[in-house]
Amino acid sequence: MRVLKARFRDADAFLEAYSDEPPQGSLFCPTTTPLEEGQEVVVEISFPELPNKTMLRGTVLSWRSALPRLRVRAGAEVAFDAVDDDKRLFLLEVAAGEHQDAVKRRHARVPVEVPCRWRLADVAESAEGTLRDISIGGAQLIIDEELELDSDVVVELTAPGGAQPISIAAKVSNAIDNAYGLRFIYRDGGGSRRLREVVRRLTSGD
Repeated sequence: MRVLKARFRDADAFLEAYSDEPPQGSLFCPTTTPLEEGQEVVVEISFPELPNKTMLRGTVLSWRSALPRLRVRAGAEVAFDAVDDDKRLFLLEVAAGEHQDAVKRRHARVPVEVPCRWRLADVAESAEGTLRDISIGGAQLIIDEELELDSDVVVELTAPGGAQPISIAAKVSNAIDNAYGLRFIYRDGGGSRRLREVVRRLTSGD
């Protein structure tokens, strides 16, 4: 999946590029790469007031080429996905001057959903689940079962094109309904390197 990097000089510039006409909002993303209408993309947004680069899923509404004489930039209008509505609202609130005490994450989270298998650390049997908003530091696990906070779990994830899944130890740090926030725990440096490669492949579509 293509990642569009939308960098803005300040919050006002972000708001100028934002439109609330689609139900979940849209953003003009400067890019000289032609994109097809309906193409699914990930938009990585940053501006000085935002504590972290934030990634949202979206669909290309249109793309235009540059018109230098009219000072028109090439770019795509991208409608955001409803699944990332909480992130979109957070961006708008930050741009409006709210959340000035927002905590900066160490790692940006990639807004993808991938199937996985998971199990409690002391149980051999695993079950199906979905990982969402993955980063080197953690992810969100979507499952039907109930988990307690601070539970130790093991997640198995296969990268696109990968032959063998990688196992990642994690601890449940928060929960909202059937969505559990995980904090990954690495026993050695190799684990983080393998997951970094998985994240790279998920965003590049390799």
